[in-house]
Amino acid sequence: MSGCEGGEKKPLKQPKKQAKEMDEEDKAFKQKQKGKQKKFKELKAKAMGKGPLVTGGIKKSGKK
Repeated sequence: MSGCEGGEKKPLKQPKKQAKEMDEEDKAFKQKQKGKQKKFKELKAKAMGKGPLVTGGIKKSGKK
């Protein structure tokens, strides 16, 4: 390796993505995703209030 080329090489610049227009199908899909995400957060918050679901697990024997 030569000393001139030390350090990391910068990646080539990517062309900027053009803002594509959203049609009705995309809008409906986004809305549906937001609804699912909201329901998931509510269920998660509800589950956090409760204790652990399984308290059993692996039982250890008294022998050593």
